[in-house]
Amino acid sequence: MPELFSDEWIENYKKLWNGNEGISKDLARSGFNSVVAFGIDGEEHPRCVLTISNGEVIAAGTFKGEHPNWDLRAKMDDWNYLLDKPPSLMKLGLAYTSRKLKFKTGDYAVMVKDPGLSAAFVKCFGLMSKAIN
Repeated sequence: MPELFSDEWIENYKKLWNGNEGISKDLARSGFNSVVAFGIDGEEHPRCVLTISNGEVIAAGTFKGEHPNWDLRAKMDDWNYLLDKPPSLMKLGLAYTSRKLKFKTGDYAVMVKDPGLSAAFVKCFGLMSKAIN
């Protein structure tokens, strides 16, 4: 079982993201292009980075100096809580408002107001937990 944010985990996550149950098709409709990072709150740099073009992850790996458009951080205990069961938008919203999930870069309010982005955001967390198994 790969550890969250490890090389094996990020490769699993990339395959799930781009696969049939992934979110790439949903985001492709919006022409979503971005660099998305995930990491531990309090650390200087994110642990892993996804480069997304037209909704598809075209590169995934450990941080190598990229400049993410979205950089999500939480303490490891909070990541584990969020990934224990696929969360709803409400659970993610509560994590955000209680500062358990932080956007070091990116705007949560903008994402929540766009139905396509918010649906993909929720789905991305469901895939994160599947990438561990």
